[in-house]
Amino acid sequence: MKQVTQHNRTGSVRIEEVPPPQVKPGHVLVQVRASLISAGTERTSVERRRESLLQRARRQPKLVAKLVEHLRQYGIVQTYRRVKAQLEALVPLGYSAAGVVRAVGEGVAGVRVNDRVACAGAGYATHAEFVLVPKNLCAVIPKEVEFSQAAYTTVGAIALQGVRQAQPTLGETSVVIGLGLLGQLTAQILKANGCTVIGVDLEQSHLDVARSSGIGLALHRTSSDVINVVRAATRGVGADAVIVTAATGSNDPLVLAGELCREKGRVVIVGDVGLELPREPYYRKELDVRLSRSSGPGRYDPLYEEGGLDYPISYVRWTERRNMEAFLRLLASRQVDVAPLTTHEFLLDEAERAYRLLTQRGGEGGKKHIGVLLRYEESAGRETVRVVSFRHVAPSGHALGVGFLGAGNFAQASLLPHVKRFSGASLVGVCTANGLNGLNVASAFGIGFATTDPTEVLSNAEIGTVFIATRHNLHARYIVESLNANKNVFVEKPLALNADELKEVETAYAKAQRKHGHAMVMVGFNRRFAPHTAHVKRFFDDAVGPYVMQYRVNAGFVPSTHWTRDFGEGGGRIIGEVCHFVDFMQFVAGARPVRVFAQPFGGEDAEDDSVIITIAFEDGSSGVVTYFANGDPAVPKEHIEIHSTQRSAVVDNFKTLTLYRQGKRRVFRKSIFDKGHAEEVRQFLIAVRDGLPSPIPFESVVTTTRATFAVIESLTRGVPVSV
Repeated sequence: MKQVTQHNRTGSVRIEEVPPPQVKPGHVLVQVRASLISAGTERTSVERRRESLLQRARRQPKLVAKLVEHLRQYGIVQTYRRVKAQLEALVPLGYSAAGVVRAVGEGVAGVRVNDRVACAGAGYATHAEFVLVPKNLCAVIPKEVEFSQAAYTTVGAIALQGVRQAQPTLGETSVVIGLGLLGQLTAQILKANGCTVIGVDLEQSHLDVARSSGIGLALHRTSSDVINVVRAATRGVGADAVIVTAATGSNDPLVLAGELCREKGRVVIVGDVGLELPREPYYRKELDVRLSRSSGPGRYDPLYEEGGLDYPISYVRWTERRNMEAFLRLLASRQVDVAPLTTHEFLLDEAERAYRLLTQRGGEGGKKHIGVLLRYEESAGRETVRVVSFRHVAPSGHALGVGFLGAGNFAQASLLPHVKRFSGASLVGVCTANGLNGLNVASAFGIGFATTDPTEVLSNAEIGTVFIATRHNLHARYIVESLNANKNVFVEKPLALNADELKEVETAYAKAQRKHGHAMVMVGFNRRFAPHTAHVKRFFDDAVGPYVMQYRVNAGFVPSTHWTRDFGEGGGRIIGEVCHFVDFMQFVAGARPVRVFAQPFGGEDAEDDSVIITIAFEDGSSGVVTYFANGDPAVPKEHIEIHSTQRSAVVDNFKTLTLYRQGKRRVFRKSIFDKGHAEEVRQFLIAVRDGLPSPIPFESVVTTTRATFAVIESLTRGVPVSV
């Protein structure tokens, strides 16, 4: 399918052929017929990506600080790779579209195939022939509304939420400062609400459009005596509410808003403006200042937008989706008319020309832009093209033909570079949920093809090894499918999220062993491959007593709404991350865990966030994992102490290793973190190439997984649990 993209480094806009999205639970697959280019928001995006690196650094000092910290921790090579990948990436554009539903995912109600819908959301309702949109960002279009009108819905919902924050009542006077696209819609909605509306703008063409939409009083900011005209129009009282929809770094809109408001009036900030409030008018009039958060309740809440969790209407009357539906009803009843706002229309193939228009001061043909639409042909059948090929990859051997299922930030930083450097391995294909991300990854790492359909990887005869780096809830499913397809498997932790999934993996592994005589499933427990870990194993090589191990993890705060803490998708932090530390202790002790006891601490949100876990091993060794989220981020994340046979080892965040023996101390330091990612990939691929057993026995990864399940059970029951 075709998608409008922008190059992150150069800012150039171009149309790319990318794999179309695949429908998934809670989502709707939509064939786009029209999308809106938001002149203000998208112009800013385009202009900022055309800035020099120095200009970007000056504008984003916090990002520079993070980059410096990354350089300090991971070194120049990895930092350079990360920055280069980001700068060379193509990014999607657009966030408001309308089209026809082509497929509906499991768990979606109220939307059917062939329904006409409006779609919202950056990263979802992009300028592309097909988009995959969460159900709460999708609203059915009334029959009276055309696609070209419904394409305005996202911006209309933002305007509507700003009006709701102002709480206007019939007969009040409201002022709108900034009559761009957002301001024009805001003014029309206020008028539909029975308000007297006054518009203010610096651009004469915007004032003319407002007047053509029925806004009788439209004032130029500099050539009109705005303050006195508003005072006269309100008989000396002032405006009941002022809604600021301008986009400027200047503080002038808020200064003006304070002057125009009556005593105890309301000022609502919708646009991106300076926020330094002048104290005198705001204090003297005791003004109520409110910020409007985009399109309404639910925005920026991943449980609502991604998880599909709706807010009860009895408690939250107007959510993001309900605002979209209300705006569509305003269009259907002709109370809002977007026709005067549509200044330009382009076909999708003319998108580059459309974006050039945004940065032209004089407009195209002398006509100033407000609403710029992209129109799409029906493109029947284009959705069946599921693979975008870049080059033919001829692997040196079937086993070392590698395919990736999932390729997010972790895979790009810690897996793909090491696979690419391994002699004889060929990166044949990559499957990602987002087609544009797959395109970027394939380009960055020289991968043969990109797709959004996992069967294209699993059924490819050139691929003998699959790396699984998706979200955790897909791991077990893809392990089983890979084994059934006679592929070697490297899966990022965890192996499975629950006992049922683990049983399916074990069954598939045993079946593959019987059918093919071999099967390899390795989990990315990288700590056991770290250089310091290898040194620790040598240090304790002749130890005869049981081990006492303490693993302290300053895990850092992760919001409870993050996908990793969702037990259905991420499995929570115990299953998703603590498995690393259980595996490390099992490897050092050389014995399997047999019993765990876990205690939470840190408050009501601590079930998988802050825990102390005691692990007993079959040889008498014991380990304690102290995992917490309330430490200072400046404290190194991981600190390990290991004691046995009158000797001790201390690993400090895999940068420093201190060994103690017979009263003497030896210290080994590395300049950057090395948690073993490169070595684990190397050893795995060597095993694949040479037909060796997995570097981590399958029984070991199963035991570690069961131990994390036992930790969850212990937390629930409050008693020790056998593994």
